[in-house]
Amino acid sequence: MSAAPRQLVLDLAPRPALDMEDFLVSAANREALELVDRWPDWPHWAAIVVGPEGAGKTHLAHVWQMRSRAVATTGAALGEATLAAFGASNTMLVEDIDRSIADERIFFHLLNLARERKGSVLVTSRVAPGDLAIALPDLRSRLKALPVATIAPPDDLLLKSVLVKLFADRQLEVEPHVVSYVALRIERSLAAANAVVTEIDRRALERHRNVTRALAAEVLQDTAVNRAGAPGEDFED
Repeated sequence: MSAAPRQLVLDLAPRPALDMEDFLVSAANREALELVDRWPDWPHWAAIVVGPEGAGKTHLAHVWQMRSRAVATTGAALGEATLAAFGASNTMLVEDIDRSIADERIFFHLLNLARERKGSVLVTSRVAPGDLAIALPDLRSRLKALPVATIAPPDDLLLKSVLVKLFADRQLEVEPHVVSYVALRIERSLAAANAVVTEIDRRALERHRNVTRALAAEVLQDTAVNRAGAPGEDFED
């Protein structure tokens, strides 16, 4: 008898929930959340949110963009059109300046324009301004002078909450003990949480299985998201 055909898995990313009520709060990200909540009563014309990949910077930036009606761009896309775009809204979101700043002169002029017009610019980065490789001295000095709100690696409470949200985004019902099992064993990062949930979802769909601790243990063993010093894996449910 031939083996049953494997389930065809379509790699369709779930649509993440990016409203403010979907943002999960803990001590790790409260400073950045308070920065967004204070707008437009900022003491400065620009601010930077700094945090590791997958920490929630994009989520908060999206919330701020919707509130402020800001034009969104990235450091890699900064160019002559940026200044005209800012002029139309007086607010701008510039993401991922640690990855690339296409035109440092334009970025410097954008920050000056925001100050002159009493506008607002929100910037995101994975590293602090002082650690960025910036050639233009004036821009380097200007960025180092901006207020910085830091998102720290998630604590256990936030990590569990994020896992629950990621499973819910994929319409997966997962028992609390499975969530706790995964949170205890993955590295303390939201990128790791996203990676392990993505793979658990893929295997559960492929095999027509519910998400169990045994399936989670299998995924943890096969992926590089394990936390150093975490308990050994257990395949029993």
